[in-house]
Order: sequence, then structure tokens, then C-alpha cells
Amino acid sequence: MKSLHDMPEGAVSASVSLDRLFELAEVLGSMMERGVAAHGLTRARAGLLWALFHDGPMTQRALAGQLGVTPRNVTGLIDALEADGLVARTPHPADRRATLVSLTESGRALTAGLREGRDELAVELFGDMPAAQLAAIYDGLETVITRLRTIDQASR
Repeated sequence: MKSLHDMPEGAVSASVSLDRLFELAEVLGSMMERGVAAHGLTRARAGLLWALFHDGPMTQRALAGQLGVTPRNVTGLIDALEADGLVARTPHPADRRATLVSLTESGRALTAGLREGRDELAVELFGDMPAAQLAAIYDGLETVITRLRTIDQASR
């Protein structure tokens, strides 16, 4: 394994790159917190809405697995979102022991608005960036995300 100290002079070190990723995570996390709070949500509740927006109705167990939380935790999130009129529980059509969770019209409108905000930020960040630079960022992030997931899985 190469040492972090074997970098050519003037090259960006791996440590400095990781520091920038931590800074990016902090800035994006803060922006996400403020953005979802403006809609009366927490990041956890917004994550559940986002999962339903992208993947459609699913069981509470499936939601818990997708979000990486316990079934008890997802029940609390759903209870709060249902009280706010953003999700609804319905009987599963094929499994009478299961319940499907889906977005209500209000939930769909809210998540569509969150998506519009995301798209506007994407244009602001990347709209005038040359395609080659954007592709390099994407490829680099894909590599980093894949490696982080591998490290995370190995540490469990």
C-alpha cells in the first residue's frame, strides 16, 4: 500500500482530499437540515418520503431495511408523517399481515417540491461546468462511494 507521504510535490494528497469530502458532507448536511426544516421535516422523515417518492408504496419492513433503521424507528417516522397527512397506511393486497405505506397527494406534492429544490441546486452548482469536469467529478465520487460502502460493510 502506498504511503500518503509518497505523493509528488504539488499533488493533492489523499488526506487533504478526505478533508474536503468531510467539509462537503458538513456543508451539504447543513443545507439539507435547513431545507427540510423549512418544510417542517427532519432528515429522517424526509428520507422516508424520498424513498416512497422514488420506489413507490412499500411495507414498513422494506422501508426500515432501505433506510437502515429498526422497524420500531420506522413506525415512529410513519406515525408522525401520517399525522401530518403526508403518508397513508393501507392493507397489503397479497399479505394480510403486512401494511403498505404510500405517499398521499400532500406527500407527493411536498416531495416533488423537494426534488425541484434539488434540481435547482444542481443547476446552480454544475450548470456551467464543462462536461469533462462534471464527468470527472462523477467518476471520482462513484469510486469514493463504492470504497466507502466496502469499508463500511467490512466494519460491521
